[in-house]
Amino acid sequence: MIKASKLLGLFLVLSFVACKETAKKESASTTEVETAVATYNIPDSWIQKRVDAANKRLNATEAGKVLWSAMEAHGGLENWYSNGYFSFHFDYKPLNGKGIRDSYQTIDTWSNKARHNSITDPSNTYGWDGEEAWVKAKDSTSFEYDTKFWALTPLYFSGQPFVLDGEGVNLELLPEVEFKGTLQKVVKATYDAGVGSAPDDYYILYINSETNLLDAFKYIVSYPEYFPEGGHAPEKITVVQGTTTVDGIVLATGFKTYWSAEAKDGLGEYITDITVSDISFSPTVEDNFFSKPEDAKVLND
Repeated sequence: MIKASKLLGLFLVLSFVACKETAKKESASTTEVETAVATYNIPDSWIQKRVDAANKRLNATEAGKVLWSAMEAHGGLENWYSNGYFSFHFDYKPLNGKGIRDSYQTIDTWSNKARHNSITDPSNTYGWDGEEAWVKAKDSTSFEYDTKFWALTPLYFSGQPFVLDGEGVNLELLPEVEFKGTLQKVVKATYDAGVGSAPDDYYILYINSETNLLDAFKYIVSYPEYFPEGGHAPEKITVVQGTTTVDGIVLATGFKTYWSAEAKDGLGEYITDITVSDISFSPTVEDNFFSKPEDAKVLND
């Protein structure tokens, strides 16, 4: 009886130890998975190489130095890429009520991939996977605008000045101007032929001479599918309407867009109100997040 009791006790002790060891292994395994998931999939060495190249290229010209200073004031190019995937709600409201575009989007800033979900019905979605534009919608009224064109367009509002770091971007330093009572450094950005879907676009950045933050920018739309015979829409000017800092990056919380005009501050008719909210960065997205869903329609020619 005593011998049986001892054996039973030994069995219970061994079982307890085995359970603890199993729990330890499971805990360690869980920790490893969580650590892996919490890391952006772009190596730090890649980011540093890209930032160093941009730093060298931009600081070789006076226009580039101004742009680099703006990037630094907005939180730094290294921080911009290291933060991971960039998400935000972009509510674009033309005052004439036509062409409203309201979506929540996530952008891979490293490779310019995008995925949008409709605010009114999140099951309606579209994106750009780096090679193909796609849309998945209930019917033709879900997105009454060119989703292929719009997939990355909001990034060229909310991602300024960082989106001008790459090769194929040509910078020109223009004379300083006074805008809304503050002296502005002015940098014009154009593109080499074949860069992007609208290489004839340009941006003219107004960079506050006191803060080095972006106060406004002028731009044109020359998207070939809108202008198959060449040309572009009239120049517009977009003015930043407040900022917030998210994970060290200074970002606009809204914009007001006007037609450019020979008037005070260059502001013509006020035409579009833009609100930017729910801004965040994330180190991860789901597998194949930017890829075309099986039942989506490809928009490429």
